[in-house]
Amino acid sequence: MKQKTIAQSFRLEGIGLHTGELVKVECKPAEEGKGIVFKRIDLENHPEIPASIVNVDSTYRSTTIKKGEIFVHTIEHLLSAFRGFNIDNVIVELSGPEVPILDGSAQAFVKEIQNAGVKELEANQEIIQFSNTLNFKDPKSGSEYTYLPIGENEESEITSIIEYSSKVGVQVAMYNQNVDYATEIAPSRTFVFVNEIEELFNQGVIKGGSVDNAIVFSHEDYSAEKIKAIAHKFNVEEDVIVDNGILNGLTLQYPNEPARHKLLDLLGDLYLLRKPIRGKIIAKRPGHTGNVAFAKFLKDEFQKVKKLRGKPVYDPTVEPLHTLEDIKKFIPHRYPFLLVDKIISLSKEEVVGIKNVTGNEGFFVGHFPGNPVFPGVLQMEALAQTGGILALSQVEDSENWDTYFLKMDNVKFKKIVRPGDTIILKMQLLSPIRRGIVHMQGIAYVGDAIVSEGELTAQIIKRT
Repeated sequence: MKQKTIAQSFRLEGIGLHTGELVKVECKPAEEGKGIVFKRIDLENHPEIPASIVNVDSTYRSTTIKKGEIFVHTIEHLLSAFRGFNIDNVIVELSGPEVPILDGSAQAFVKEIQNAGVKELEANQEIIQFSNTLNFKDPKSGSEYTYLPIGENEESEITSIIEYSSKVGVQVAMYNQNVDYATEIAPSRTFVFVNEIEELFNQGVIKGGSVDNAIVFSHEDYSAEKIKAIAHKFNVEEDVIVDNGILNGLTLQYPNEPARHKLLDLLGDLYLLRKPIRGKIIAKRPGHTGNVAFAKFLKDEFQKVKKLRGKPVYDPTVEPLHTLEDIKKFIPHRYPFLLVDKIISLSKEEVVGIKNVTGNEGFFVGHFPGNPVFPGVLQMEALAQTGGILALSQVEDSENWDTYFLKMDNVKFKKIVRPGDTIILKMQLLSPIRRGIVHMQGIAYVGDAIVSEGELTAQIIKRT
């Protein structure tokens, strides 16, 4: 799928739920790879804050991003609208610190997006996808999330399950390709319980709150007088009516509107990953705190997947391409400095070797007594020897040539290697071999971890 932006700019304005400030918003098309970026044009130099999970500062009753000392509050509804139309790149200019709450839903944003149109860009959209089931529980909020992988012909799906000891009760809402975001999700309004209003008022986080931008559910244990006194703090000054469990007799647009709004929030919060998620997600009792924690969890898992995406598959029961004795025909190294036990694959651009680390290695005597650690420099040497086999496999009469390494760049040691570990050594050509110069990228794996990596450059020289 291609990246997208809006076809033309659009503007709107409104009051911020938490700050109570009037804010003007202008959304502008952006180039591919830009992402969704919030720009505070009311401040000097117009600082920008990318809508990214790394910039999340607070999740108390909304999602706030921060960069330096600059904030933007309540970004989730606008992000959700962009996610509903698979829009990746937009500049959002704000005249204040908060995205307007409007009617408490994403409907106004959706209408503006529909009027502006969506433009497809050249670059492909990167997606987040996993091949295994992932479970996550946020210890702070108690929210629970499950990711389920899907097949090539299956469609993504997100389910929100909420449960409250009130009129709301247990509700479920689902979003997939058969659900129209604009009509089925976007109009769902945020909600609050009347017994929460006093705390929110004292916290100073509902300065722009009213029954025009939130559904207020009553509480069975609250008398009409008590509800009226608290509701006045929510800018309800007229006589309070409790009809069907909702203040001022508002009618729900859907029987499960609260669950749909939690789904709306979840879509927006997960879009802080800056990529859509392919798979099935089930969220139990989702909220901003849990959503962001889950997004961070997915980000970490995706980074692991990306790093291990090129990891070779090693089955020790399969006969190797080259045994230890074969290796000795390629390179001159011998005990105690031969650090490759077998080669499991070899092509013109890539070679994969295996090193079985045992307690008999001579260097463990001094590195370190009582705490044996395979030296990082020898990990690089093992990669170098593996790369030497790749280089010499492309030379006639290879027994008359050697490889001498000239330099190592961007070397990183990421995890300790100990006796009993099996190292998978992968070397890839970064450029064609010219004039005997071999430039390779080396990665050493143990299990599902990268233990070391680096760029190695060698020269093929005739043996004298």
